[in-house]
Amino acid sequence: MRIYGDLGSGNCLKVKYIADALGIAYDWTDVISGTGATRTPQFLALNPAGQVPVIALDDGRTLAQSNAILRYLARNSRFIPSDDFLAAKMDEWLFWEQYSHEPCVAVARAHVVYRGGTIADRDPAIVARAEAALDHLDRALDGRSFLVGDTMTIADIALLAYTRLSPEGGFDLRTRPQLLRWIATCEHELGLPALGNAAQQQEQAHG
Repeated sequence: MRIYGDLGSGNCLKVKYIADALGIAYDWTDVISGTGATRTPQFLALNPAGQVPVIALDDGRTLAQSNAILRYLARNSRFIPSDDFLAAKMDEWLFWEQYSHEPCVAVARAHVVYRGGTIADRDPAIVARAEAALDHLDRALDGRSFLVGDTMTIADIALLAYTRLSPEGGFDLRTRPQLLRWIATCEHELGLPALGNAAQQQEQAHG
């Protein structure tokens, strides 16, 4: 399998996280967003939407959209509940992530990290939606180790990527203790290095 992606993108990191967790062999091809690399004829032949991530299977078939890729790679694994209702609750979080979390948390981060903007001049409407999304996650994790059931699912992986990077976009996770605990739990579960103290990230973001 080959993964086409940008390691600065949370959507692409999701795919790397699940492939690594399941020991799926892959080759990685860097396709950096914002450079025109997703608009070449060669890339558009893989994904006419011109977006990363994309996976190309050994038989030549391709699949795009990060959460669809998560669902495909994690099929028949411990990351998808066998209980039908819990699997539906997992999907509920996947849909929410793409509609109410990624479009604001990721966009606010991109403004700072990729577009050279400042925290102060982020779009207030996007910031408000992002803060609300992070608060919702924090509340949902109160008294829970993971979002669905008692074990990690791809719902956690889908939401971990951009939540973990959110301090780079100016979001203060120090006021969200459940999120910090969950991030640390997910990092341990996936064998990821600790991203760093949230306070330090916040100071760097404002620096």
